[in-house]
Formats: sequence, structure tokens, C-alpha cells
Amino acid sequence: MSSTPPPGPTTSSTPDDVAPDDGDSTHGAGASGVEPSGRLGHGLKVRHLTMMGLGSAIGAGLFLGTGQGIRTAGPAILLSYAIAGVIVILVMRMLAEMAAAVPSSGSFSTYAEVAIGRWAGFTLGWVYWFTLIMVLGVEITGASMIINGWLPGVPPWVIALVLVLFFAAVNLLGVRSFGEFEFWFAALKVAVIVVFLVVGTLLALGVLPGTDPVGVSNLVGHGGFAPTGIAGVATGLLVVVFAFGGIEIITIAAAESDDPERSIAKAARSIVWRILLFYIGSVAIMVLVLPWDSPELLAGPFVAVLGLAKLPALPAIMEVVVVVALLSAFNANVYGTSRMAFSLAQRGDGPRGLLRVSRHEIPVVAVLVSIVFALVSVLLNWLLPERLLGILLNAVGASLIGIWVMIAVSQIRLRRRLETAGRLTVRMWGFPWLSWFTLALLAGLVALMLTDGAARAQALSTTLLFAVVAGIFFLTQLLRARSARKATPTPR
Repeated sequence: MSSTPPPGPTTSSTPDDVAPDDGDSTHGAGASGVEPSGRLGHGLKVRHLTMMGLGSAIGAGLFLGTGQGIRTAGPAILLSYAIAGVIVILVMRMLAEMAAAVPSSGSFSTYAEVAIGRWAGFTLGWVYWFTLIMVLGVEITGASMIINGWLPGVPPWVIALVLVLFFAAVNLLGVRSFGEFEFWFAALKVAVIVVFLVVGTLLALGVLPGTDPVGVSNLVGHGGFAPTGIAGVATGLLVVVFAFGGIEIITIAAAESDDPERSIAKAARSIVWRILLFYIGSVAIMVLVLPWDSPELLAGPFVAVLGLAKLPALPAIMEVVVVVALLSAFNANVYGTSRMAFSLAQRGDGPRGLLRVSRHEIPVVAVLVSIVFALVSVLLNWLLPERLLGILLNAVGASLIGIWVMIAVSQIRLRRRLETAGRLTVRMWGFPWLSWFTLALLAGLVALMLTDGAARAQALSTTLLFAVVAGIFFLTQLLRARSARKATPTPR
């Protein structure tokens, strides 16, 4: 690997340098208020970045899907969360090292391009974009169906359209306004989890009226701590590892923060332990106060636990929380898709129209494209047969693992160059041994997926998705080269 240090900030990124990709500083907006290309805005603070990461990672999967993990592994699901948490901490540390050194709205896509090759940056960026677009459809469909229960006279498609248009406006207002909105949206979810942890602890201790200390009977009874054995822990790991997806968005947003280098370092340090506390703490409460095979846990773990405290209007409260969780994640993911598309266009890997920036320094076309495709994804959720939709969702199901693998490879290959350039403000612990250990853990996770039927289908579908996107890159390059040869005059 070359030890040539990367140059200072520029407006491009090539396989021979590492540079932020936030565009030129031209600001000659016309009457429409839209520039052909420009620099993205700045104004996000550490609290915004932290809450954006929390908002993306803490979604309906935590509030509704945790019960499935508990049913799979029993109380030993705590081991699954702990192992997944270690992987997330290591991957986020590797990504934070690169993002603090070279803030870029393309984040891991930019780093993969520099470390591995342009094909890797193209593939990783568009796979991530496609993954979030499909997730956007699921999130807005779920939220609109719940709201339809509150407003049965309003068709779900109308609710979905109103929600999508509302969040389009939020994302077009300006990055600081977006950050504030997402901060308070995510803060509501965090507040609910904190209340859950407090109430659950009081239940476990028998402090609340009419309750007794639960001890450890639910942890070791009903078949023991690991009633389904090591296989259950392994399968549970596959269930929970994807719950941590979304944290990486803070490194995308770092390029629009007031002080990217310091912001990403602080946010990356704080967000990981908070999410581990919320996830592992919540699950610990669940398996302490209720038997792991309780039907109530599978139906709705938060409602099941809080129901023991006999809190009034609990189902309605949790429905509101789930809707907020879905919409907060949707809002953050619109941001993530638009910034990734903008970065890809800057590197010549996307339509140049995506570079148009509004007077508020928002990539307006990239945001609108994400919104349009979000609506398409919603339609797919309603119109496609379940099997066909399942194939598409399977294709994005394991994409997070592929992204993590390429983050690890990028960090290993870039570390020496960034160190030589003196740009490391955040360092991966125990380099290179811990970096290689992280890659080994991810390889083990992939091998584990191949032993499970449902996970194997996800892994194979995702591999096909990566291959198709990479194939598009090489085909595009071939067509460009052929076009260039035709345009070159033949010497006589």
C-alpha cells in the first residue's frame, strides 16, 4: 500500500487521495434559488449528530421486534446483544477514525473508493441508497397503517402521501432546522425508553405497589438461561445484529456539522454506549420480569412489561411511540439517502442533476429524488405480491454486513496514509490486530448466516444485489470508454 499522504481538502475524491466531497463554494443562485452545484450547509451540532444516530437505530425493531429475538434464544438473547454490540463498537470506531480525519457526506462510500477502488465506492454508495429507499417504504407504510387505525375514514395512501410530503419539507428547510426537528423527534423515543428502564427496574425490585421482587427465576427457569442452546444464541445474533443499523448516518452528517473533526469524535463516543444501554438494558428488564416464553413478550415486549405496572392508556401510548419511531427513522433516512446520492454525483458516479443545491445549501434534487423513490417503495409495499416484495427486502436484509465488511477493509488500508498525513484525531484501538479481529468477527457472522435457512436467503440475495450494482459500474465504464474512443479523431 502506498504511504503517500493524502492532500488537503479539495472538491473531488479520486483513488489516489482522500478528500471531503462537499462541493464548490460558489453561491450564484439564480431566480429559482437553485445553484447548479454548491457546498452543503453547516450547522449540525454534536447533540444533533447523536440524536440522528439514535433516531435511526432505535426504531420499531426495538419496540416491536425484540420479542422475536427473545423467543429465539430465551434469556441468552442478552449474549446475542452483547456480541452484536461489540461488533458495532469496533466497526463504529473504525468508521469514526476515517470520518474524523476526512469528513465527507459520502462517508464509507468515499473511503471505500479511495482504499479499495472506484468500483467499491460506487457499489457501496448505491447499495446503501437502495437499502434505505426500501426501508423508507416499509417505515412509512407501517406508520400510515397505524394512523389509519386512528383515522379510519382517511385512506392509508392519503396518510402516506401527507407524511412523505411533510418530511420532504422538513428536509428542504435547511440542515439546522432538520437537525432540530430530528433531535426532538428522537428525544421523545429516548425519553420513553428511559421511562421504561426506570419502571422496569422498580418492577424487578418489587418497589411498585402490588409487586414483589422478581429475583432471577425468569432468567434461569423455564428451561434455563439458554433454553435453545448455542444454536439459539447464534440465531438470535442474526436477529439482533441488524437492529443496530442506522448509527453510521452520523458520519454522513458530520460533513455538515460546525466542527466535523471534533463533532464526529464526540458523537461516536457517546452514541455507542447509549444505544448499548438502551438495547441491552431494555432486554434485560424484559427477561427479568417476564418468562421468556410468555406470549405477551412476542406480541409486544414493551407493552407486556409496562402492563405489569398497570399504567393507564398504555396501548395508545405505545402506538404513538411506534409511529414516532418509524417517522423519526424515516426522516433521518431521507437525509442519509439524499447526501449519499449527492456525494456519488460529485464523484461522477451519479447524474449531475443531483448536484443542484438550494439557497439553504440543501441538495434539493437529491432530496426530491429520495422522496419520489420513497413513494415508489410505498407503492411496492402495497402492490407487489408478498413473495416478490420478500425477495426485494431480502436483498437489503444483509446489506449492513457487507457495508461493515468494506468499512473494516477501508480502515485497514487507509490507516497508514492518514497517520502519515497527521490527520488522526480518533484512533482505532489496538491497530492493526483489533481491526483484523473485527474483520474476522464479520466473516464469522457471514458464515453463521449461511447455516440458517432464512439468513442464507438474505445473504445470497444481498450478494446478488452487490454484484448487480458492481456490474452496472463496470458496464458504465465500458460504455464511457467506448464513447470516448468514438469521439477521438482517428489519426490519418
